[in-house]
Amino acid sequence: MASFRPEVCLNTSLSELTNQLRVLSSEKGSSATELSPTVSCDICRDPAVKSCLTCVASYCETHIKPHKSATKMKRHKLIDPMENLEEYICSNHDRPLKFFCRDDQTCVCQFCTEADHRGHETVLIEEECREKKYHIIKTQTEVHQMIQGKLRNIQEIKDHVEIMKKSTEEEISASVQVFTAVLRSIERSQAELLEVMEEEQRAAERQAEGLVEDLQQEITELQRRDSELEKISHTEDHLQLLQIYPTLCSPPHTKNLADVIFDPELWTVKVCEERMKTLRRAVSELSQLFNKEMEKLVETQLKVMKQHAVDVTLDPDSAHPNLILSADGKQVRLVDKRQKLPDNPERFDECICVLGKEGFSSGRFYYEVDVSGKTEWDLGIARESINRKGKITASPQNGQLSVILRNGNEYRACAGPSVLLSLSKKPQKVGVFVDYEEGLVSFYDVENSSHIYSFTGQTFSEKLFPLFSPCLIEEGKNSAPLIISPVTHSLNFLIKPFDIQPAPFTPSQTNALTLQHIVSRLSPVHWAARWRRRHSEPADPEEIDKQDNKHHKMADRSSTQQTDHRRNLIRRLLPMCCKRSLD
Repeated sequence: MASFRPEVCLNTSLSELTNQLRVLSSEKGSSATELSPTVSCDICRDPAVKSCLTCVASYCETHIKPHKSATKMKRHKLIDPMENLEEYICSNHDRPLKFFCRDDQTCVCQFCTEADHRGHETVLIEEECREKKYHIIKTQTEVHQMIQGKLRNIQEIKDHVEIMKKSTEEEISASVQVFTAVLRSIERSQAELLEVMEEEQRAAERQAEGLVEDLQQEITELQRRDSELEKISHTEDHLQLLQIYPTLCSPPHTKNLADVIFDPELWTVKVCEERMKTLRRAVSELSQLFNKEMEKLVETQLKVMKQHAVDVTLDPDSAHPNLILSADGKQVRLVDKRQKLPDNPERFDECICVLGKEGFSSGRFYYEVDVSGKTEWDLGIARESINRKGKITASPQNGQLSVILRNGNEYRACAGPSVLLSLSKKPQKVGVFVDYEEGLVSFYDVENSSHIYSFTGQTFSEKLFPLFSPCLIEEGKNSAPLIISPVTHSLNFLIKPFDIQPAPFTPSQTNALTLQHIVSRLSPVHWAARWRRRHSEPADPEEIDKQDNKHHKMADRSSTQQTDHRRNLIRRLLPMCCKRSLD
C-alpha cells in the first residue's frame, strides 16, 4: 500500500517575519544592555539575570538555580535585575511591595494590607500597572490627537497667511493701477483742457485779427470817401455835384458789429469762473474719495497692528510723586498732594510722567489708551536711557517720541521742533504702534480709523517703554485719568482673506462713474462744444444747461468702453462699489 507524504514547502512570509522579530529582539536586547547599567550578582559579581525581592539580592545564571529548584524558594518574587532593591521593599515590614492601595495611592506589602491599610481597596501591583498603562495609552492617544490638531492649526494659519499675502499683493497692485489710472486721466484731461483753452484763445485772436483787418479796410474806404466829400464840397461845378451826390452821400456798406460775437468779458470772467468752479468741485470730490480710501486703508492697518497687541501695565517705580496709579496698573491720574516715595533712579521727579513696567527690545507691539475727557495729555515711547531727573524737552534726541494735546484742541508731535497736527476729529482713544527693527512709531485715532502721526527712520538699540502723562489740572479741567484700554481684535481677516463680494454694479451709484463724470466735465470736447454754443446761439442759460446735459450723456456713452478696465479696478477698491465681509 502506497503512502503519500505531504510535500513540505518553506513559508517565506513566515520566515521573513521570524527573522525580523529575531533582529528586533536582538536590537532591543542590545539597546537595553547599552541603556541600563549592568547589575552584578551579589555572590560572585557576575552579571545578574534576576533579582529576588524576598532575598533582596541579585543572582547570576548559576546562583539563581536554587530559586528554580527548591520548593520554598520558588515562591520568592523574581524580577529583572534591578539596582536599589531597597526601594521595592516595605520600610515598615521588610517585605516586598506587592500591592497598591488605591485609597492612599501608594505601594504596600502583605502586612500593610492587614494593618494600616485594612479595609482599603488594594490590588496587585501588576493589575494596577496594567490599568495605569491602559490609561497612559489612552492619554498618549489624546496627546497625539492634540498634537496633530495643533499641527493642522499651524498649517492652516500658514496657509491663510500665504493667502492673505497673495491677496494683499493683488490689492496693492490693483490700488496702484487705480490711482495711476486716475492720475493719468486727470493729467491727460488737464493737458487736453489746456490745449483747448489755448486753441480757443488762438481762435479768438484769429477772429479778432479778422475783425481788425475788416475794420481797417472799412476805415480806409471811409477815409477815401471823406476825401471825396471834402473835395466835392468845395467844387463850383454844380452839374458834377448833383451827379455824384447820390453816390457819395448814400450810407457806406459796413459790417454790423452787433452780429459779431466777441465778448472778452464773458470769456475772461464767466467762462473762467465756471471752469474754476467745475475744477474745484472735481478736486473736492476726488479729495473726498481719497479720504474714504485712506480711512479704509488705515482701518485695515489697525486690524493688522492689533495682532501685535501687548498687555501694558504702569510701573509704580517710575511714576512722578504726584501721580496715583490704579490697583491694576491700568489708570493714572494727577493729585495735588505730593506723595512721599523713595527717590529711586527710575522715578521722574520733575516731569509728570510714568512708564510702562515692561520694556521692548525687538519686534512689534501695539497698545491703546483712552483719552476721553482730557484737555491735555502726553503719549508715546521713551528710551530706557531717558533722563528721569529734572526738566526734559520732549524730542527724539532726548529719548522721547510722543504726541501731545494742549489747550483742548492743539495737537503736536514732539519731533524736535514740534509739528502742529491738523485733526478733523478729537480722538477719544489713541493707538500706539511700534516696529522696533523698522524704527517706526505711529499714532492712530482708533474710533475714527485715522492716522495721527508717525516717527520714521529711527534707530533703536535699547529697550523702549510706553510713556504716559495725564498733565496738569487747571481750573478743574483735565482731571480725568489716562486709561490703558484692552485691545479688541479678531483673526477673522486671517480666516477669510478672500471673502470679498462685489456689490451689484449700478453706474449711478458708483464712485467710478462719479470720477468719469468729473473727468468728462473737464474734457476739452465738453468745453469746446459749450464755447461754440455760447458764441453761436442766444445766451439762454436754461437751454445751454439742457444741451450740456444732453452732450454729457452722449459723452458718457461714448467713453464707456474706454473706461471699463479702469472702472473694474476702481470697483475693487472703492467702498461704495465693493462690499467687504470680515466675518
